[in-house]
Amino acid sequence: MAAVAKDEDEHDPWRPPAPAPAEGDERLIVARARHDRVAFAPLYERYVNDVYRYCHYRLGSREAAEDVTSLTFIKAMGSLGQYRGGSFRAWLFTIAHRTVIDHVRARRPDLPLDLAEQAVSTERSPETAALANEDQRQLAGLLAQLPTGQRRVVELRLAGLNDREIADVLGERHTAVRTRQSRALARLRTLATASGWLAADKDSR
Repeated sequence: MAAVAKDEDEHDPWRPPAPAPAEGDERLIVARARHDRVAFAPLYERYVNDVYRYCHYRLGSREAAEDVTSLTFIKAMGSLGQYRGGSFRAWLFTIAHRTVIDHVRARRPDLPLDLAEQAVSTERSPETAALANEDQRQLAGLLAQLPTGQRRVVELRLAGLNDREIADVLGERHTAVRTRQSRALARLRTLATASGWLAADKDSR
């Protein structure tokens, strides 16, 4: 499988997520890929940008996001025998979620697991910052102010996952995720209003 390309335009962390495909279609692809790794290519192409976006949100660095994205797909290919159906996207993002935590702990081995799960970088490389517009930087700053659990839900939602897939990734009940998402969106609106972001956006229209 080819490594994640280093073209910022190709892996734009703000690109809209890919639409969810039919689970039956993905099960057939996975079944073929278990015997022929080349058959995994459609799943890689379908999800590489979404996984990269999530890793970029969590790590804040293009280089780190590329490395963790590549490792996520390597792990996924090696674990296809453990896929038992259901949402492949949720299964893949569970791997991405754990790989991000492993990356943080590798860089900070003294960090307890619960703090590694909370860790999020608000820094952006000069190149990435130059490419991001003001609205994008503002959103990143607002996300950083959310409680960890709420931020995790919003990050996965922005990566394209639905409520049930987010629940699968986080190992929580669907109802709990929906409640947390509702609170997160309400909190984001409050923060955006307090910062003047929403008011400025309305005035510009």
